[in-house]
Amino acid sequence: MAKPDLNIFPQNNLSGKKIGLLGGSFNPAHAAHLEISLVALEKLKLDGVWWLVSPQNPLKSPEGMASFEERMTSARALLTESKINRTEPRIYVTDLEEKMNVRYTVDSVTRITSLLPDTQFVWLMGADNLAEFSQWKDWKKISQTIVFAIFDRPGYSTAVETSDAAAYFLDQRIPSAEAADLCSLKPPAWTFIRDTKNPLSSTEIRRKKL
Repeated sequence: MAKPDLNIFPQNNLSGKKIGLLGGSFNPAHAAHLEISLVALEKLKLDGVWWLVSPQNPLKSPEGMASFEERMTSARALLTESKINRTEPRIYVTDLEEKMNVRYTVDSVTRITSLLPDTQFVWLMGADNLAEFSQWKDWKKISQTIVFAIFDRPGYSTAVETSDAAAYFLDQRIPSAEAADLCSLKPPAWTFIRDTKNPLSSTEIRRKKL
């Protein structure tokens, strides 16, 4: 696989910076994505949050999935309409997975961290995704590659205690009060942040449109 141009990344001068990666289909992007991003910037003391819009989530059916271009457009529109891009310019909608021709998170984080070895990355994930994380391809390798910040999602708090992934990495959990230090830790390491309460989901938004 050819090495991509480093200009594909949305920020420059990334050496020593702390960047949050929020992956997903964004079908469509919604206020809960914004909430996680804003809380992550504050609690983890990040220099940026990159939304990795997935060309096609391997765990989701293509049926009912808007085109990649439509999902990129909706994510950018959400930032514009919410004026987040004016007041908080550190949130970026990216097509990195499309440009790197990857479809699995394990490949995304491996490629990004290898291309930017001097940047500190953290994977941002809602507790609803943690509940099914053990179904992801090479999920243990992902957790050995990048640290995690898990954000509360209404109805899924118990996943932080009962999911296979949480149980497997129980000893690597750090208190949320130490979240600002997470990026500097060697994986596996993770924390759970309870400050996100928005119940919106892309599935529910699509259902209401039917």
